[in-house]
Amino acid sequence: MDHFEQIKAEGIEAYLKAHEHKELLRFITCGSVDDGKSTLIGRLLYESKLIYEDQLAALEADSARMGTQGGRLDLALLVDGLAAEREQGITIDVAYRYFSTKARKFIVADTPGHEQYTRNMVTGASTADAAIILLDARKGILTQTRRHTYICSLLGIQHLVLAVNKMDLVDYSEEVFLKAQADYRELAASLGNSQVTCIPVSALEGDNVTKPSDKLSWYQGRTLLGELETLKIGELDSKRTFRMPVQWVNRPSSDFRGFSGYISRGSVGIGDKLAVLPAGTTSSVKSILGPDGDLKTAVAGQSVTICLNDEVDASRGDILADAADEPKVADQFRATIVWMHEEPMLPGREYVLKIGAKSTAVSIAEPRHKVNVNTFEELPARTLELNDIGVCNINLDQPIAFDAYKENRQTGGFIIIDRLTNDTVGAGMLDFALWRSENVQWQSLDVNKPARARAKGQKPCVVWFTGLSGSGKSTIANVLETKLHAAGRHTYLLDGDNVRHGLNKDLGFTDADRVENIRRVSEVAKLMTDAGLIVLVSFISPFRSEREMAREALDTQEFIEVYVDTPIAETERRDVKGLYAKARAGEIKNFTGIDSPYEAPLSPDVHVKTMECTVEDAADQIMAELKSRGRLDARGS
Repeated sequence: MDHFEQIKAEGIEAYLKAHEHKELLRFITCGSVDDGKSTLIGRLLYESKLIYEDQLAALEADSARMGTQGGRLDLALLVDGLAAEREQGITIDVAYRYFSTKARKFIVADTPGHEQYTRNMVTGASTADAAIILLDARKGILTQTRRHTYICSLLGIQHLVLAVNKMDLVDYSEEVFLKAQADYRELAASLGNSQVTCIPVSALEGDNVTKPSDKLSWYQGRTLLGELETLKIGELDSKRTFRMPVQWVNRPSSDFRGFSGYISRGSVGIGDKLAVLPAGTTSSVKSILGPDGDLKTAVAGQSVTICLNDEVDASRGDILADAADEPKVADQFRATIVWMHEEPMLPGREYVLKIGAKSTAVSIAEPRHKVNVNTFEELPARTLELNDIGVCNINLDQPIAFDAYKENRQTGGFIIIDRLTNDTVGAGMLDFALWRSENVQWQSLDVNKPARARAKGQKPCVVWFTGLSGSGKSTIANVLETKLHAAGRHTYLLDGDNVRHGLNKDLGFTDADRVENIRRVSEVAKLMTDAGLIVLVSFISPFRSEREMAREALDTQEFIEVYVDTPIAETERRDVKGLYAKARAGEIKNFTGIDSPYEAPLSPDVHVKTMECTVEDAADQIMAELKSRGRLDARGS
């Protein structure tokens, strides 16, 4: 009975009610190019009778115009929706499709096969319960098969189904199928996946996809659809201890305060003792509210509001957990990262990490290694490029509660966001907390920044000079420090060239080295500010992101960005060090303004236009800004 016949027989209300309570399975199809992924999904949609008459008419027209089946319906065209895909005959983007049977609802993601679209496959696989790995029966295991199996394993997909496709092209040979099955199970076992279901199919002819085929009478297992309908999902999550990331603190009135979220693992009941992480406070469950009212218990997969017996402090991004088995809390981790942006990952740059509903600043260290996803070989790397997968140490600016990704996707998986553009640039999985995260703690000191500032009779700050090489940064900074010293102020000047003779002498001039250069100097400037000094920093500092990172490390009034604005033609004319000439001649690589970018400040605190003023005027302009902020106040902080 198809959906329309069921509606006629049972009525729309009964149909919708039954449909609402069906279990949902998310799965992906993946494999090598031309293994038949799109055709397989098209077959599932077609035979589940979820194609409307106008869609079928369009499919017939498209099949006649651009199909590859000699006038027959080309079911792959149901999925290959992008014009570029239809022209090239390959899947580029992740195509999501919905269908249902009497037993279950499905969302399938058709993921691309090409290596350059690894990020797209990761996107599709990140929420999948199962994966169908397609294999061309004629070709056996290929490089892309290995890569996709590795990614499925990496992303914790529990159920792998090997669909040995195109059996019609090998005369439905049992021997061919058994060899493919043995080879693939060996591959899966090497990646820690011992449970693999192998099914012979022909997506083009429909053999063993939704109905058993007489041509495959030697195969006694389920059809592909039958396997998808009976896979056990969520069973392991419901048996583990309770976890619920807080999505929203629900407080419609002063008499009600609850914590709303999606239960990612385990179950919870009235009276259960819960911990609120990362704070570590505990309370017991007073009530549980679901969409239809009060509940006595709730399990993984449900969205609920939990009210506690005590007025504990919890906010969006915190985790409610079983108090007898709390997740760990840390701010430094070993993580596996998939880089998803054209701009490479820059070690030391500050990004935003979003895990569940929690967002926090994160810096990523130089990769320990990256993985060749075709051979699983570990390779040395200084950064991660688009589609790279690497293992890195990461540092957060605040502790978070977490589980290892292999234990819980929701509390162990994260995305990485560029702070300035808000682009999602990466995705990752927490492996474990670093030892130093738990054992290195802040030491309380009796003498603090305000006390040191009062002793010096000033308010500490950082005056950050940025501009092209030769713009006059160091000259202006030197004159400013002379004026401050004459006025009895306590200062220190950190100059880019001078620092590279010592602290940063190991760094070159690649983008990654420039980021690390500024990160180190920012930390030194912060320490000097804590000592009560007025710190002058004169560095090209070409990237806005790192200058913003330096600003955010200090209090609001403690950072003054000075843009020393000199046209590049003038800086080249000065060229006292001969650097521009060498860069133009190709003798110096990665030179800012020539073959490396400079991102000028959009709204600097002080804008010095050196073509319109003298060095003395520029220094006085900055002195005025210091005075207006009260930084020269003899009373200190």
